[in-house]
Amino acid sequence: MLFFQKIVKNEIIYTTLLSWFIAQTLKVIITLIIERKVNLYRFVGSGGMPSSHSALVMGLSTAIGLKHGFDSSLYAIAIAFALIVMYDASGVRRAVGKQAIILNKIIQDKQKHKPIGDKRLKELIGHTPVEVFAGALLGIFIAHMVI
Repeated sequence: MLFFQKIVKNEIIYTTLLSWFIAQTLKVIITLIIERKVNLYRFVGSGGMPSSHSALVMGLSTAIGLKHGFDSSLYAIAIAFALIVMYDASGVRRAVGKQAIILNKIIQDKQKHKPIGDKRLKELIGHTPVEVFAGALLGIFIAHMVI
């Protein structure tokens, strides 16, 4: 059997990728509703509601738990990985986004006196705890639907 066919038949990989895809699609839809404009960058960009990182890792860990047992070593590794990713998304990456906002303001103020450059730092990097929680719930839900 070809490698691609094996990947397609792997329910855990399918669940993981489907969770990410649905989360990213929801970001585009939510942005459309709130901003009343289509922003396809939201499909590939980080940050926003729901967290696709959280959806992906919770879809992965839940699928592993459902398939191999929630008492398995494989699930323990997957849930530890998921918790680290979700902590990082709402902690470290969110702090970086806040710092980018402040640095962009400083650069904007400085440019009034002397040009520094045109490139702004990316501000939407991390997630609020609600965005992380929503992504996690989405991943869990998708895993239960697929497995």
